[in-house]
Amino acid sequence: MGEVRDLAVRAERRLLRLRTRWGRETAVRYLDDLAAELAPEGWRFMKFYRREEFAVPVPLLWVHARATKDVGMVVSVLATSGCTWGYHEAQFGRHGYLCLCGDAGAAAAQVDRLLKHRLFPSTW
Repeated sequence: MGEVRDLAVRAERRLLRLRTRWGRETAVRYLDDLAAELAPEGWRFMKFYRREEFAVPVPLLWVHARATKDVGMVVSVLATSGCTWGYHEAQFGRHGYLCLCGDAGAAAAQVDRLLKHRLFPSTW
């Protein structure tokens, strides 16, 4: 029984990786929505979307403070189960889940809270 479950888990992971790679345009759209929500809050960002320029398998959005580029986070969009997409902190991959895509305002609030905590750790 455990063997069948392991095969199912591996098949689902493989399918998620394929959906993530094939859904590049979807990921870019969600990252642009997130950037649009973060801009009025004063956060700056750099977009790493073009494959020919940046040798990364998925589009990335680097969000950082206006005053310093030392504190920030890199956000990616990955396919999740149930035909949905999720924002993830890129350095942690699937373990860095932030929020489901589709509500850029909620995702921006989550990123905003995490970055403010990193900027001012003693005030939280």
